Amino acid sequence: MKSSTYQYVTYISSTAEKVWDALTNTKHTEQYFFGTAIQSEWQVGSRVEYSRGEVTEFGEILSYEPHQKMSYTWESVFDETKRTEPTVVTFHLHELSGGIVKLTLIHEKLTDTDYVDEPNTFRGCNNGWPFILSNLKSYLETGEIMKVTI
Repeated sequence: MKSSTYQYVTYISSTAEKVWDALTNTKHTEQYFFGTAIQSEWQVGSRVEYSRGEVTEFGEILSYEPHQKMSYTWESVFDETKRTEPTVVTFHLHELSGGIVKLTLIHEKLTDTDYVDEPNTFRGCNNGWPFILSNLKSYLETGEIMKVTI
């Protein structure tokens, strides 16, 4: 099974501390991530869970450098793809001058099944991540989110 990497970059008018807090704190993720709560002890080796009433995605923290970088394995309870190993999500934050944070998402070890070629969906890493990170940007910059249902 051939693997690939998906990368998405956005620039947010904020601080690295606020972006980090939004990525790791349920009170924020529930706002911009389809109502999803996040939970972890935020230490290398600890479990990370995303839930909407019940756990939907989970993984293990691989690296954790507050306000700079974190990565963890990513598994979905809805994934029917036979994988030899989980995918890996990494967030890089780089604070630029002028109150701008460059946020880079890298999602690795993906297969063709992780991409959805439908223009009107949030399914697939190529559709879901851009919406989630765009919604995060809107949320941090304006306090408003895009209203959608999944």
